Parts: sequence; C-alpha cells; structure tokens
Amino acid sequence: MSRDTNRVQRKVRIPSSKRKKSSAKKEKKPGEIPCGISSCDGHADKHLGGRSLSQENAIDSWGEGGFTVRKNRVRVCKSCYKVWKKDNKDDANAHY
Repeated sequence: MSRDTNRVQRKVRIPSSKRKKSSAKKEKKPGEIPCGISSCDGHADKHLGGRSLSQENAIDSWGEGGFTVRKNRVRVCKSCYKVWKKDNKDDANAHY
C-alpha cells in the first residue's frame, strides 16, 4: 500500500480571533431610500436594516394614508419594522 503524496492539502481556516484586524475604519454608507412611514425621518436601505412590507401590513399598523407606497410595497426603516413586528407578534401567537 502506497500513499498518494501528490494530493492537494485542504485549506485550514484561521480562527477569526487570530486574523489581522484592518486598521482602516469602514465608512458608513448614507441612506438613500427614505422610510415610507409619514411620521418617520429614517432610511429604509437594506444595509441599514430596512425592510419592505405589503400595503395590507402597513395599513394594520399605521392606518390608511399613513405611508407612501413604492412598487406595491412600503419601504420601512429598522425602527418602524420593529414597531410593525411587535404589533404582529401578539397576533401570530393568538392563532394557537
């Protein structure tokens, strides 16, 4: 029995704690998409934690006309999404 010594060695991952830390600070991208909720000044960009809700879900939380629609969806910032999620958390548990 001979061993095949021409094999390619598997790549071993270096633990994240041992990796070199980059000295340059990352630039924060500015928000481009405004939050669709009328009373909010936040940004609904995905990299800032923004989400997209259906018109029906937005009506449940903010009422008719409390938001602007874009492509049949309402773009909301992270804080408004949390508000909507909290409102609907109770509704989801009521079905069981």
